[in-house]
Amino acid sequence: MQARTTYDVAFFLALFSTAIALGAAMAHALELPNKIGLPRDAYFIVQSVYAGWDRLGYLLVVELLSMVAVAYLGRAERGVLWSTVIALMWLLAAQAVFWIYTYPANVATQNWTAIPDNWSYLRDTWEYSHAAGATFQAMAMAALIVAALARKRA
Repeated sequence: MQARTTYDVAFFLALFSTAIALGAAMAHALELPNKIGLPRDAYFIVQSVYAGWDRLGYLLVVELLSMVAVAYLGRAERGVLWSTVIALMWLLAAQAVFWIYTYPANVATQNWTAIPDNWSYLRDTWEYSHAAGATFQAMAMAALIVAALARKRA
């Protein structure tokens, strides 16, 4: 019974943390059409609302670790294992996009508090990388839902 409870908790944490991460990712993606054409000063004012969002990194650690736990605990259930591995791959793809495109734009703009000459290129990179990351997070959520539906009921 203890192992089943651990499995349930891991699944809950994986689904819940992925849902919260997806919410944040979708917020970025859905605001893109309204922000992409803003003039420089207005864009930098709007970007100030993201101060402190780096704390979501803790949530991503929970998301990653809980998915690994689900894959390990569900390894005897092929549908759970492979769907969770696919979710992990989508999560890692989202993180790759963040570290390759989004993070360098944050650094170059000092988290959108400094305006470099190439700010519009950095804006486009930041906005479209968030849209790609949101897509990957959505795919991770979908794969986790498939894993949950594949679970054998005790």
